[in-house]
Amino acid sequence: MANHKSALKRIRQNEKIRLRNRIQRGNMRSAIKAARTAIEQGSLEEARGLFLRATALIDSTASKGVIHRNTASRKISRLARAFNKAAAN
Repeated sequence: MANHKSALKRIRQNEKIRLRNRIQRGNMRSAIKAARTAIEQGSLEEARGLFLRATALIDSTASKGVIHRNTASRKISRLARAFNKAAAN
């Protein structure tokens, strides 16, 4: 355990940030999962809305620094590819 006052404060801050990041990441993952489920079921109108919501959440998660911007781009790209493939059929 840390002894310095600044180190103790940094530990408290890191815990708050970790919990905030965890919530953000969880919301993003839930949105991606919902979009993928809708795409697999073939309901395109619902999938379109969920895809847009997931894309926005991925972007906001990346802009807050929870995930790397390249990771966000990769997730959006894969989700868009799955959506476009389902829409083409």
